[in-house]
Amino acid sequence: MALEAKIRASDVHFYYGQTRALTGISMEIHERCVTALIGPSGCGKSTFIRLLNRMNDLVPNTRVEGRILLDGKDIYHPKTDVVELRRKVGMVFQKPNPFPKSIYENMAYGLLVGGVKDRGFIEHRVITALKKAALYDDVKDRLHDSALKLSGGQQQRLCIARCLVVEPEVILFDEPCASLDPISTRKIEELILELKKDYTIVIVTHNMQQAARVSDYTAFMYLGELVEYDRTDKIFTVPKERMTEEYLSGKFG
Repeated sequence: MALEAKIRASDVHFYYGQTRALTGISMEIHERCVTALIGPSGCGKSTFIRLLNRMNDLVPNTRVEGRILLDGKDIYHPKTDVVELRRKVGMVFQKPNPFPKSIYENMAYGLLVGGVKDRGFIEHRVITALKKAALYDDVKDRLHDSALKLSGGQQQRLCIARCLVVEPEVILFDEPCASLDPISTRKIEELILELKKDYTIVIVTHNMQQAARVSDYTAFMYLGELVEYDRTDKIFTVPKERMTEEYLSGKFG
């Protein structure tokens, strides 16, 4: 059975000023699957996923060529509502970044900014999202404590829950475990595998074992180009490109 493509990138080039950071990226990101982006530092992984919710719009003197479609609609069309796009395509960053507010205020923020006023509705969404992020049991008795009192792993799960509360369709993870200990990393990986039942997930990771553990598809990038993209089991066992095989075997990177 053919999988539906949630996102399609076609011949995408990206420039910082005169410097080309991405060259001719074309790939389909399948719905309700985990797609991992791997490759050495500076190869364009984070730049690419930031194109998927137009985070690079915030960087001066940049430009995009090519097309990126979300559910068949061009996200770079002049009439695209970027706020609505970022609600649909949420992002979790490398370092946990809770607001210096209570756990509850962190969670309710996105709904309040979106104009939701019904307190009962907000509370229901907050609790649901915390449960989905496997954090509710840890924090249910201290929702009004500062989010900054949580451990690093709990803060990262709070940031995931904060993303879930506005009900996105796609979640982008940019090195979500880079600053976490092994136990917290395992919990985030387990959470990603659970979340893919309901969400389309793209994860940037330097950790090839992590890509092998959590992803259905893997894209190997090098110097701003997509070298190879296939099912994860094929990439890790029978890669088509020699460069992919050399990177996975540790010959460079």
